Amino acid sequence: MKLLFAGTPEFAALHLKCLIDSEHQVVGVITQPDKPGKRGKKPIPSAVKVLALEEGLTVIQPNKLTVSDISHYDAQAMVVVAYGQILRPPVLETLPFGCINVHGSMLPRWRGAAPIQRAILTGDTQSGVCIIQMNKGLDTGPILASESCEISKEDTSATLALKLARLSTVMLPQVLSKVATGKIEPCHQSETGICYANKIDKSEAEINWSLDSDEILRNILGFNPDPIAFSWLKDLRVKIWEATCDDKPFEFKPGSIVSLTKQGLVVACGAGSITITRLQLPLGKGSILDAADLLNARKEMFSPGTMLGAVKVAN
Repeated sequence: MKLLFAGTPEFAALHLKCLIDSEHQVVGVITQPDKPGKRGKKPIPSAVKVLALEEGLTVIQPNKLTVSDISHYDAQAMVVVAYGQILRPPVLETLPFGCINVHGSMLPRWRGAAPIQRAILTGDTQSGVCIIQMNKGLDTGPILASESCEISKEDTSATLALKLARLSTVMLPQVLSKVATGKIEPCHQSETGICYANKIDKSEAEINWSLDSDEILRNILGFNPDPIAFSWLKDLRVKIWEATCDDKPFEFKPGSIVSLTKQGLVVACGAGSITITRLQLPLGKGSILDAADLLNARKEMFSPGTMLGAVKVAN
């Protein structure tokens, strides 16, 4: 099948690669416009754009995808994976086999923009992928194929995305072949169990230390690798990359540093504690630091009784 591909992040790039390596032909790639770099640096291309150009594929980056952007391609269908734009009916209906979407949840649970992150933030123990025929609704189209997987207690959004991609990159070429030959029977989604995965706002990643330790840990896992959970150490924004949790109670206020050991930085929560094992300070080169780094060079900053989250400043 001749295909257009629309996608943006690394998760999407993995699917573009599987199609490039398959019997199908990718005739064009659509991705979001390059993002502005930090502090005036040059714009940053998406993972999909980088791969497409490496493979010699034509790339377009419209601010809003329209029929005129795709009508001149000799394509039979468009595969859409984490593209980042809502496609209007004229676009969905332009190609003979329409638009086929890979979605990172077991629909109808977690329709919307951030299904992988919301599953971890909520504490789901199961996730999966669905390949659907897109319609005008938000992730409401009939399911062409699906497969589930477990979410482990250690999964971040990054590791769960890789789990799901391993499933869907095997499924996708096979599903497309069946669509092309009419050998697939779409299944309508259930009318029960519907919930929505709203787009992640960076402000959500600020840790509320009054929460229980297990909920705080889910936030740290769910916001890794983007936007990264954070808290404040006086006027410093501290990014928290990795941690473990414990339900052992401490007689410290939530957000208080209990200790700094070889295992990590222990912080009291509303119930239990979090041991931060990797964090990042906006100092020097901004490297990610482990417990040994903190003990060797930053011990005075993290003395017992010091509060996290006590002072905020504007970004």
